[in-house]
Amino acid sequence: MKRPPLSLTLISITVLVVGILAIAFATGWIPLADIRGHFATFVFLLVFISILAIIGAIFVGMFISHRIFSDSGFTTFEEEMLQMRKDVQDIKERLEEEEEE
Repeated sequence: MKRPPLSLTLISITVLVVGILAIAFATGWIPLADIRGHFATFVFLLVFISILAIIGAIFVGMFISHRIFSDSGFTTFEEEMLQMRKDVQDIKERLEEEEEE
């Protein structure tokens, strides 16, 4: 089995740690009474969330620009389906003409 890339492993571990910290703060396992006492944690989470937001914005921007600038023509499959629809309509019209005769 192929091993996942190191970057994916590191990001997964970091997301897991941030999730565990968030759950610990939310449930009260780690008291968050004084923000100055947990300044390092606050800065770490702020930087981590900012980096994820920037990476997400880059990927969303790439996706949107790709959709805007890509050729908006039909794919080969869509062209075949449109041709098939036209063929079916032609056959239906011929049948209706023969039924009228």
